[in-house]
Amino acid sequence: MPRGPGLFLRAPVAPAAALAAALLSSLARCSLLESGDPVASALSPYFGTKTRYEDVNPGLLPNPEAPWRDPELLEGTCTPVQLVAVIRHGTRYPTAKQIRKLRQLHELLQARGPWGGRASATSGRDVGAVLADRPLWYADWMDGQLVEKGRQDMRQLALRLASLFPTLFCRENFGRLRLVTSSKHRCVDSGVAFLQGLWQHYNPGLTPPDVADMECGPPRINDKLMRFFDNCKKFLTEVERNATALYHVEAFKTGPEMQDILKKVAATLQVPINDLNADLIQVAFFTCSFDLAIKGIKSPWCDVFDIDDAKVLEYLNDLKQYWKRGYGYTINSRSSCILFEDIFQHLDKAVEQKQRSQPISSPVILQFGHAETLLPLLSLMGYFKDREPLTAYNYKEQMHRKFRSGHIVPYASNLIFLLYHCENAKTRKEEFQVQMLLNEKVLPFAHSQETVSLYEDLKNHYKGVLQSCHAIDECKLLKTSSWLA
Repeated sequence: MPRGPGLFLRAPVAPAAALAAALLSSLARCSLLESGDPVASALSPYFGTKTRYEDVNPGLLPNPEAPWRDPELLEGTCTPVQLVAVIRHGTRYPTAKQIRKLRQLHELLQARGPWGGRASATSGRDVGAVLADRPLWYADWMDGQLVEKGRQDMRQLALRLASLFPTLFCRENFGRLRLVTSSKHRCVDSGVAFLQGLWQHYNPGLTPPDVADMECGPPRINDKLMRFFDNCKKFLTEVERNATALYHVEAFKTGPEMQDILKKVAATLQVPINDLNADLIQVAFFTCSFDLAIKGIKSPWCDVFDIDDAKVLEYLNDLKQYWKRGYGYTINSRSSCILFEDIFQHLDKAVEQKQRSQPISSPVILQFGHAETLLPLLSLMGYFKDREPLTAYNYKEQMHRKFRSGHIVPYASNLIFLLYHCENAKTRKEEFQVQMLLNEKVLPFAHSQETVSLYEDLKNHYKGVLQSCHAIDECKLLKTSSWLA
């Protein structure tokens, strides 16, 4: 029987954990080579936080501007009255640190000496020579900046959301849009590109004006909200600057799985194994992903690895995200309290205004941040938590884990809170309902295993978090670290 009241809540769906696992595993079963992408790499499902958005939503490939409506979205007598979205920036260049490591590897290949000149036993060609002769086009100035593909990610997301929720993104609401962003250029530029996409939705065929001249104005920088981790002393001391906090990441780098890849890559590239390390191997793997995401090409760097290698390297990246941004330490998620509270303050205000028959002052709130913004928030809400922690020693046991960062927070990933007002509600409690979307797909609620929740029930579920989770208190330094088993 349905768990929800009246006719407004759908019948229970599969458990949230099962649906979340299904959402994540769908990518592994769906190679973009099969879905019509001529340059997709077989390694694409394993790029972690360097994953393209279309690899998570391959249905976007035929027409990335066309909205896809999840059949679980509410319709009928329930009307969306507010949308609050936390959005990761679009596709970016490598950071200066990654580029320096790539340059180091490239110089190593160019100086191979007597090691070079032999064809690989597996590929039949000298991959190292191909890579050594290939110009290295990445430069230090790029340093994580948004690329044109990233701007396109944002423009297209704006067009899809505007088409999917026309009453919220109507022309009359453009001046009431509220945009907040991290101070990083890639986030600011993502917000600008999103606004340009919306403007084009209202004025097709016309060139958008400068965002400063738009009715809603440019995105406002708020690092306290969107880079909360930089403002949390406890996180900075116990995790960010703690040499032992990422023990499992470093242990996995020297573990048997990574050592096997090290030997294999040394043989493939024909360089002394002592000149390689896990960091150089990882940057070579990421270069495969950057070339695909930025230039849309299948890079020869991809030829260095096979799918088994990719799975190990994905786990290495996930270990870092788990221990630095996810469930590894309690402070990782608790540091996002300020953002969590802010979201519910917006929703509360919209409910209050609607109850007073007042117009919603901010029908659309868009907050542009990072993977490091979204992962702690999702962890705080209890999503993608595995029974056992990810460690350096249980790689095989975690092959089917829920916590796969690339399937959760690819470039342009988005977490949307959608508040509905239901006209024919039988009770006052049923009048306001909410749904969540992750990457434009309805995300089941952890507390009910359903795809829609009464707003009051959602607040009650997170009551303990909302009442106890205060950023100032959470980020005070304590004598000992807090672990989350």
